[in-house]
Amino acid sequence: MENGVARRGWNFKSYGALADAAQLTIRGTLNTIMCNLDGGDTRPTIPLGHGDPSVFPCFRTTPIAEDAVISALRSAEYNCYAPTAGILPARRAIAEYLSRDLPYELSSDDVFLTVGCTQSIEIAVSVLARPGANILLPNPGYRFYEARAACSGVEVRHFNLIPERNWEVDLDGIKSLADENTVAMVLVNPGNPCGNVFTYQHLAKVAETAKKLGILIISDEVYGHLTFGCNPFVPMGVFGSIAPVLTLGSISKRWLVPGWRCGWLVTNDPNGILKETKIVDDIKNCLNVSSDPATFVQGAIPQILKTTREDFFNKTIDILRQTAAICFDKIKEIDGITCPCKPVGSMFVMVKMDVSRLADISDDVDFCCKLAKEESVVILPGSAVGCKNWLRITFAIGPSSLEDGLERLKSFCQRHVKK
Repeated sequence: MENGVARRGWNFKSYGALADAAQLTIRGTLNTIMCNLDGGDTRPTIPLGHGDPSVFPCFRTTPIAEDAVISALRSAEYNCYAPTAGILPARRAIAEYLSRDLPYELSSDDVFLTVGCTQSIEIAVSVLARPGANILLPNPGYRFYEARAACSGVEVRHFNLIPERNWEVDLDGIKSLADENTVAMVLVNPGNPCGNVFTYQHLAKVAETAKKLGILIISDEVYGHLTFGCNPFVPMGVFGSIAPVLTLGSISKRWLVPGWRCGWLVTNDPNGILKETKIVDDIKNCLNVSSDPATFVQGAIPQILKTTREDFFNKTIDILRQTAAICFDKIKEIDGITCPCKPVGSMFVMVKMDVSRLADISDDVDFCCKLAKEESVVILPGSAVGCKNWLRITFAIGPSSLEDGLERLKSFCQRHVKK
């Protein structure tokens, strides 16, 4: 009773839905792992769990990109709100940039700017949501798709990537999972978390499978062109005339600026299927009720895409090739974990734990929590990407820090291996 009025309690409370979705994300999992760090350890924490190389001097972005942002900001031309789909010069530049690798020309109307690739995922999943809809996601995979599907009420079905075949898609598995309510499948190429790069021939088979099932392909290419093996990067849009493709990308990884939050969603659809089915209209509708990248970053995009020199990209690739080799070779020396495939793209590698050989380790999450506490090394448990008792390790850090982290990982495993 307050001032003579009986209180009946508050009408609002959490029902836990967002907490459940957050636990599906890499960020949520890494926050849990990092709670185990020992504040008394004087050694620097080695971040082998997330893909943000920008904190290491060897992965600094090109001055061309920095100057483009400064120039756009100082011009005073980009202090305004941007159009919903993004400013026209940026959209046109992205269309030209992506068309270099395609057998047809994209137009600015095919391009929608987003707040990083994260918002591209949100929009792609949101426009496909309808009662009973399901979406096919790779396992292992980037679990933000699961989180967004949970928020949008879309059922998730997982198909396998096969480590013995360099993480190729299990196409037979896709066919057995799909039904009349399946709307799309997701492909991440170059691969996060596996470090694989799909061949042209395999991607063609994926496109034919999607066509037979009547589904579109969401192609996550945020690591596009970050390849250092035998397989070149082939964008899924090459096969857009077979099945419609929503290409997701950003400047975050190739230009080493994840904090700039400028990405895109692009319709690769020469046959006009996405317009006919009103998916393009829904993309526009979704953008009308969301935000967009900072306008001055959009203003810098044409200069960034058109004038960045190949030597900058080559330097990044050379460092990733070096650190990927360090990672693969060092893991061979560690008891209790194995690496089935040498990474040839992106910034990650998947390694398998042999829990039976490790004392006092119950599973991958327990492994990562104890590793953080004992060695101040943060690794992502495979459970966070759909593979229990696997680990995802990033090699997109300075070579000396990587070697230090892997030595600490080796010491940890030696300490816990069964005698």
